[in-house]
Amino acid sequence: MGMLEPFYGLSRSQRNAFVASLSGWALDAFDFFIYVFALKAIAGDFHTTVKAASEGIFLTLAMRPVGALFFGWLAERFGRRPILMVNILSFSVFELASAFAPDLKTLLVLRALFGFAMGGEWGVGAALALETLPAKGRGTFSGILQEGYVLGYLLASALFAFGFQSLGWRGMFMVGASPALLVLYIRTQVDESPAWRASRPSESRGARSSLSAVLSSLPLFLFMVALMACFNAFSHGSQDLYPTFLQTQHGFSPRTTGTIAIVYNLGALCGGILFGTFSERLGRRRAIALAALLAVPMIPLWAYSSTPVMFAIGSFLMQFMVQGAWGIVPAHLNELAPPGARAVLPGFAYQLGNLIMSRLGPFQAGFAEAHGNDYAMALSWTVGLVGIVLAIVVMLGRERKSVDMIAQP
Repeated sequence: MGMLEPFYGLSRSQRNAFVASLSGWALDAFDFFIYVFALKAIAGDFHTTVKAASEGIFLTLAMRPVGALFFGWLAERFGRRPILMVNILSFSVFELASAFAPDLKTLLVLRALFGFAMGGEWGVGAALALETLPAKGRGTFSGILQEGYVLGYLLASALFAFGFQSLGWRGMFMVGASPALLVLYIRTQVDESPAWRASRPSESRGARSSLSAVLSSLPLFLFMVALMACFNAFSHGSQDLYPTFLQTQHGFSPRTTGTIAIVYNLGALCGGILFGTFSERLGRRRAIALAALLAVPMIPLWAYSSTPVMFAIGSFLMQFMVQGAWGIVPAHLNELAPPGARAVLPGFAYQLGNLIMSRLGPFQAGFAEAHGNDYAMALSWTVGLVGIVLAIVVMLGRERKSVDMIAQP
């Protein structure tokens, strides 16, 4: 049975909560990466540079902490399930509106609003899933749940590879409004988190209890923010400009670029699940550190190949390691978080880490353009430095592997 063993014996309610959380995160990431793939086309349509268009990535990442705090607080007060539905509807509406932006300024404002809505989804969805699922096999659940991000990237890759020529970037954003349909599934099939129901706060005490839990865990919270800054530099620094790198520096077509992206997302999916399961034996911290360090020797093949096939192999191996580390994040952060702030603390820390690294995309693009469009150098230095720093930071923290979230007071 292997990695699938934890799924045997799950109740219908547990399976539905997991499917809803995984799907929400996947479709959220799908909508985010549509913009990443469309950068060059957007820049051309609005007669500007890729660097200027990449400000949309910065604004999305910068607004995510605000959304994480707002929607996380709502989820502590009103429950995970209804707020997850509001989240999904919100980012779907802003994604659709992006398709009708008349100029770059309007599009950037819409991407900021999208970032606000996107910011709440991960924390609320992860809390719903991990508070509902059993402690046994949590590493595997975490690996698959986090790889919803990769599934979204994979969907965006396929849409770009096979749909861009006929749809254009505006049509891709219209397709990106489809996650709104997931709300119907959540409304009819998903139950509220049993952990939230067991410790349901009163309306008058909900905000205070959440704030108190965050403040009482301030050192832990600051550590989480530092850790997630490293994680976000690791993923966004290796992914966001990679399609642009393939198109600009090597002249690959959208079809070739999208196909390579499909390959490396398959590697990411495998890595996240494998290392998530591996963390059940090795421990969360050591599994993360191992994956981060193994990314470094993949750099030459990933950034300095010359043919599409070799780039596909190199990027498969790179994202296997990057998302191998990331696959452990939902379990690790939710295990560390206190019960009264589990929908707020991990998600807020996650998105503050995003905020800290939100200028990375424009910085990498500016560096590359200043050096004759040498994206390979910008990408290589980012992954090399961050992989080592991430391994060090995660080992400085602690872990509470397999803690019982439902039984906690």
